[in-house]
Amino acid sequence: MARHFRSTVAALALFTAPAFAETVFTPSADGFAGNVRASAAQQGAAISAGSTAVIAGQGLPPGQTITLQRGTTVLNADPITVDAEGKFSVEVSVDEDAATGLQPVVVIAENPAAATVVDLKVSPVIPVQGEDRFEIASQKVTRGLYQVAYSEASDALFVTAAVGRPPVKESVLSKVDPDTLEVLASITPEAAPARADGSDGGLLAVYGVAVDDANGTVWVTNTRQDTVAVYKQEDLSLVKQFEPGAADHSRDVVIDEANGRAYVTAAFTGNIEVFDAKTLEKLDPIVIESAKRGEDFGVMSLDLDTEHNKLVTVSMSSNEGALIDLATNEVKVFDLPGARSASGVAFDAADNLFFVASQQSDNLLIVNAETGETIHDVEVGAGALNVTFDPVNRLAYVANRGAGTITVVDPEGTIVANLDGGTMPNQLRADGKGNVFVVNKSRGEDDPDGDRVWRITPAQQ
Repeated sequence: MARHFRSTVAALALFTAPAFAETVFTPSADGFAGNVRASAAQQGAAISAGSTAVIAGQGLPPGQTITLQRGTTVLNADPITVDAEGKFSVEVSVDEDAATGLQPVVVIAENPAAATVVDLKVSPVIPVQGEDRFEIASQKVTRGLYQVAYSEASDALFVTAAVGRPPVKESVLSKVDPDTLEVLASITPEAAPARADGSDGGLLAVYGVAVDDANGTVWVTNTRQDTVAVYKQEDLSLVKQFEPGAADHSRDVVIDEANGRAYVTAAFTGNIEVFDAKTLEKLDPIVIESAKRGEDFGVMSLDLDTEHNKLVTVSMSSNEGALIDLATNEVKVFDLPGARSASGVAFDAADNLFFVASQQSDNLLIVNAETGETIHDVEVGAGALNVTFDPVNRLAYVANRGAGTITVVDPEGTIVANLDGGTMPNQLRADGKGNVFVVNKSRGEDDPDGDRVWRITPAQQ
């Protein structure tokens, strides 16, 4: 009888006791709270084979424990506990044999249980080389450089700069001598309208830039106010400030002087906004739709093929390229396998190629514009952000923001040189005369290698 009682009690206990300590199926959260990201141990650097990475999270439940796993390998010997502020941070060694690319790391949480995946990007290390093949000059300009454009009519560079997040209080449009790289003139943009809460709107800060030599103007994008503005090349006086909302998150601008059009990317949307470059009226946009089911085309950089009357752009969100026939507005969309977070684009009219720089895959794709076929896939360095093509010397130049380099690649996919680009090279443009001009960012006001404009020219052999 007693034995039967004990057995019954034990049996009942199996159904009534919450024996969580003896099961892997512990109480779970409704989704993974907070966010987790991977970065290099050294601020602003890239993660590479043989380096140390940091995986950190915030917005997590205090007291939750975290285990990191790559494949079947646990990366932290003991679980780390989320602190009272909902944060954790752990260093991870990346071995010398680590493959480049996005490495998925599983973040396993307990108390409560949840899981997510974070991509740890292992970037290629391309040695600096070939500097003796180029004549290189650089000069400080001002804080917060973003883009540069060359005007043949004015024989001048126009450089945009903006510092900080909204409300931006420091922004400059500068006119620079392309030979000496000295600033000839500069202006501060007008005040922006008040913000939605009634607070100070800061300045109509300038980011993207392009020149219109047919009308003697400079076009800039006011990204923070979703609009654009036009200035005179001669004295940087304001010609027209478009109202906020004219171009959602305006990023890049290019000018089609032959057809009298300005094209502006509404970044992360499928719209390229179109303006009449002479009358300064806004026209109907070019709308690009992704060819991938369930995805959206998110425009980034632009380049113009004046010889064939074509416009080319890339999508960061869907990793596609688009070629627009400006005579008909017909849009041809290409898949870009091998690209992750495509952002920069340049066109080679002679060979009908376009070049695509991608931030997450650290590479340059060379693509046949007729067929959409990727001909070459070249690893160029961490954070390949923008690219320009020099038709005189037939070379593509890639600004690798994470690596701090400018990689020079020929149309056959061969790296000709990998140049020191200072702190975070941001954007670059060829002038059509064999020179390439580059602007870079800085890590503070006292950074000697930042906030500079560079001129790069192949040396005469």
